[in-house]
Amino acid sequence: MTRRASKDRPGTFNLSVDDRGAGGFTAIMSRSLDAVFAALSDPTRRAILAMLLEDDMAVTDVADPFEMSLAAISKHLGILTRAGLISQEKRGRVKWCKLEPDALREATVWMQGFGQFEPVDLDDFEAFLERAMEG
Repeated sequence: MTRRASKDRPGTFNLSVDDRGAGGFTAIMSRSLDAVFAALSDPTRRAILAMLLEDDMAVTDVADPFEMSLAAISKHLGILTRAGLISQEKRGRVKWCKLEPDALREATVWMQGFGQFEPVDLDDFEAFLERAMEG
């Protein structure tokens, strides 16, 4: 839904991305969902999430199975962190990665709004990620 310009609201804007009132919440939610789905769109990042389902891992351990530089893995970890899917914490000299348990809640709620999706079962999601890594 768009509104025409008025003297209080110059230009045309989309209410779903307006940063005032309820539209501000919609814009924030949209940016958050965009970040989650963008992070999940990459097979390397999905593989990292599958690895972190098992336990927290040091960044160097996360990087081990991949044939890419530590800098490239760090970029993937940054994307996952900004999306809220993982957190990173420095313990001594080692940076650790941890899967955030509620990370997919907002995306799940959004998908359920279409009435076509069941709640995400994390055991099923883990099995899906393991199958995706094998194939």
